[in-house]
Amino acid sequence: MREPFHFPLVRICVVAAAVLLLSACAGDNGPDKDALPPDQPVNALYTKGTDALDQGKYEDAAKQFAEVERQHPYSKWATHAQIMEAYAYYQNLEYDKAIATLDDFIQLHPGNTDTPYAYYLRAECNYERIADVTRDQTATREALRQFHTVIDRYPATDYAKDAALKISLINDHLAGAEMDIGRWYEGKHLYIAAIGRFHDVVKKYQTTSHVPEALERLVECYVALGIMDEAKKDAAVLGYNYPGSDWYRSAYDLLTSKGAAPDIKPKT
Repeated sequence: MREPFHFPLVRICVVAAAVLLLSACAGDNGPDKDALPPDQPVNALYTKGTDALDQGKYEDAAKQFAEVERQHPYSKWATHAQIMEAYAYYQNLEYDKAIATLDDFIQLHPGNTDTPYAYYLRAECNYERIADVTRDQTATREALRQFHTVIDRYPATDYAKDAALKISLINDHLAGAEMDIGRWYEGKHLYIAAIGRFHDVVKKYQTTSHVPEALERLVECYVALGIMDEAKKDAAVLGYNYPGSDWYRSAYDLLTSKGAAPDIKPKT
């Protein structure tokens, strides 16, 4: 974890010792390439950071903002520089570094005015790493959890409004991932496993666009297993809620072909 605060006396001693060491070695080996750069005015460092951001030099920007913290840990600039450092990492697609920096900020400054944004940007870092529905969804679920945290902690902010929108998109994505697995199971004739996935979509992701297909797939699976009562129940739910959808027409035609036509006819 980053430790941005140092005792002044310790800092003076360390700098003095470094100067003496460099003086002793300069005659033999020349300047120490690993020596820290000399302190610069805080506003100059911060301006270098913002200029680098404007130019798209995100790695350089992160370094400049880190120097603000290192060289001027007690200044009013240091706290905001930490947020800017995280933002530079985020822009450079270095999400792990951004998250680590934001975690430090949240722990050190829980009541700061920038803390709501820190929570939001941390969620955004995971949101940006969401993979397609055929891949691992760890980042997706972490983004979902963190956006909920933004809403719970800061419900009256614009961050919460955007978080709510992102949550809706994430739920649709997670439902799509469940559907992809369910279709695979169904294709392998593993109907019980497929039914579990499709039921999860219907129960957990009721407001997503995947529900009509999930209900139709349930009808297919129950028909394949010969469990017609369950097939008719799911078809009835599908017909009541989505009577004009192609998914209900498919379910209706399938049950009709088995002599179990639903009561609700598809709307044209």
